[in-house]
Amino acid sequence: MWSWHRQVKDSVSQKTIGLMRMQFWKTAIEEIYRDEPPNQPVSIELWRAAKKHQMTKRWLLRIITEREKDLDDRAYRNLQELETYAENTYSSLLYLLLECLGVKDVHADHAASHIGKAHGIVTCLRATPYHSSRRKVYLPVDICILHSASQEDIIRGSREQNIRDVVYDIASQAHVHLQHVVLEDYLQRVRKADFDIFHPSLQKRNPLLPIQLYLRSWKKTY
Repeated sequence: MWSWHRQVKDSVSQKTIGLMRMQFWKTAIEEIYRDEPPNQPVSIELWRAAKKHQMTKRWLLRIITEREKDLDDRAYRNLQELETYAENTYSSLLYLLLECLGVKDVHADHAASHIGKAHGIVTCLRATPYHSSRRKVYLPVDICILHSASQEDIIRGSREQNIRDVVYDIASQAHVHLQHVVLEDYLQRVRKADFDIFHPSLQKRNPLLPIQLYLRSWKKTY
């Protein structure tokens, strides 16, 4: 369902068609949680997963609702709007994955929120060359205005400093979210060192941090 929702925006030529498809899934979710799933493979599998793992309906509906709003096919007005989109889609998906793994912990949810926001922001950046090739720009308007970067500059693939500054500001916000998770890793290491700030273990980087961040997002270790 997640992959399908991501493709709807690019695969439909009219917003009305996209809205009809989203409404189908809204109705399907309601029926799934009444134990009356539509006779459709994805719906049936989702019903089984929701029943087995007690998945929260709110997260599923939030993903659909946010994707539905995204069909307006316009640039994000500001960085906060992009973060809201990322929280309601990518973070919500991570909350569901945590539930499927049986993890119910506020610290894990906190990490999932930041990771989801960072993921959404990075995805927006990574997709920019593809979108610009179709003469579309979704980068936050306020950041573009701040650096005098026009949509036409981005569409023609400008590599001037002002475009780099736009990307820097947006990427920096994704980094801030990841730093929240990294800081928690450091604090955990400080605790293990009995708060000895000069302990040798704290004077070197953790080479396993990327793997640990992935694993800890699913475990009650925060």
